Amino acid sequence: MKPNLHLILITLIFSQLIQSQESIHAKLIDSTTQKPIPFATVELNKKSGVITNGNGIFHMHLNRKSTKKDSLFINCLGYETKRVAIQKFTDSIIVLSQKSIELDEVLVSNKNYTIEEILEKISQNLANNYDFDFTKSKLFYRESYLTNILKNNIDIKKSTIPEFSQKFVDSILNIMPKSSDNYTEILGNLYEKPIPNNAQKLDIIKASNLYDKNNEITFEGLEEKFNAIFRKHVKRDSYFKIKSGWFGTKEEIDSSLFGDEKEAKEVEQTKELIEAQKKKERERKKNFLRYRKGSITNLEYSSFIYEDSHLNFLEKSRRYDFELLDYIFLNGNFVYKITFTPKRKEDFKGTIYVNTDDFAIVRVDYENVKSLKKFRLLGISLNEYLKKGTFIYSKNNADKYALKYAEVEMGSKFGIKRPLKIIEKNKNTKGRRKQNEISTDIHFIVSNITKKELVVFENESITEASFNSYTEKAKVNPTYLPKYDPEFWKGYNVIEPNQAIKDFKSIE
Repeated sequence: MKPNLHLILITLIFSQLIQSQESIHAKLIDSTTQKPIPFATVELNKKSGVITNGNGIFHMHLNRKSTKKDSLFINCLGYETKRVAIQKFTDSIIVLSQKSIELDEVLVSNKNYTIEEILEKISQNLANNYDFDFTKSKLFYRESYLTNILKNNIDIKKSTIPEFSQKFVDSILNIMPKSSDNYTEILGNLYEKPIPNNAQKLDIIKASNLYDKNNEITFEGLEEKFNAIFRKHVKRDSYFKIKSGWFGTKEEIDSSLFGDEKEAKEVEQTKELIEAQKKKERERKKNFLRYRKGSITNLEYSSFIYEDSHLNFLEKSRRYDFELLDYIFLNGNFVYKITFTPKRKEDFKGTIYVNTDDFAIVRVDYENVKSLKKFRLLGISLNEYLKKGTFIYSKNNADKYALKYAEVEMGSKFGIKRPLKIIEKNKNTKGRRKQNEISTDIHFIVSNITKKELVVFENESITEASFNSYTEKAKVNPTYLPKYDPEFWKGYNVIEPNQAIKDFKSIE
């Protein structure tokens, strides 16, 4: 009987462990259009929850066994709030119905305000509506950085160095990756008081960095190849004349190129620039916590509730045209749906959703109407053509509005199209000073897309003593992932990854 008793006990314990943490995975769709519903709030018992991703999908983990009292509450702009009992949850698809609103229904307890009056009340209530005191937020942050080389041509017109042939340059260009993806994900607690002292502390619970290490070493490998060629052909006391179009400069040879550290000269401007970029990259990896804390707070502080935000439609409202379009239903409240468009030189247009009771902006969607930065000069071009995003706010335990979700996507293109000539000269050589010459035409176009997503699962007010008592960990490093691992975030609530992340895998 003993073995059977042991078996029964093991089975009971195992089943209890399985049931102790449940997982809910579903997709929200519109009952009429059957289209997915992004950015919907899915909360457990109206206390903590997640946000659906761009495809309307969410994944929620429960840290305990559910009870009959546990329910999901699902809210989204324009839809009826839906309650789903967890123990009766069986479908992978949840259908939401749009909320129909009669104008008289809104005006029962609200005066028919003009746009000017609504904007004035938003500004008057700004300091009281939003939480600017000490808070603690449990959050998940994802930053996606996507690079694509749209064009990379180098035509060798003349080269006195045999190794620097068109064939060699083409071989280098061919092995250079045409695209590179980098995904950083962080789960943690942010302690902060944004106004007036902008104090933040970040407790990273878990973090990952998904990228291809093969792309990371490409630059260092190419640099060594070029240095080996120069060491073979270039004299120690030579200098370079570099010409590109109308401009020319003189560059002394760095004697460390030949392995002679004692005779190494001061690194000139070009090399200093390269080293600065390398240092920035090393710092980004070395001090992961400080760098990513800055990214998270910069995203948060780009919202309209802070001064000097790029979303200045409240601060400089006279520069915009506003239009009241409709009334929408959200979290049991009615909201005004108001659009804003720039009159002249401002950069963004968008839509704000304003609670009709307290005049808090609970959501803003925006996008740029023109390039944010654009220039073309002597073959160098830059076009910051894209910046769009969403901010969503909900009330915390102090009955103040705090950030629930933020998303910003930015896009830019950088190009170089110009001739480049490098001439080696040596004043100590008898006869002609010119030793070697490389003449090329270069044409590069690189596209970058950066997407930042932040979801706050829980936000609570804390005391100054609680803020001061927490000490950041001295050194936190993310876990490197060469490919997407669905087990890495198992048991944690995060933003459901998109298909590009799920399909990511380093090239062997």
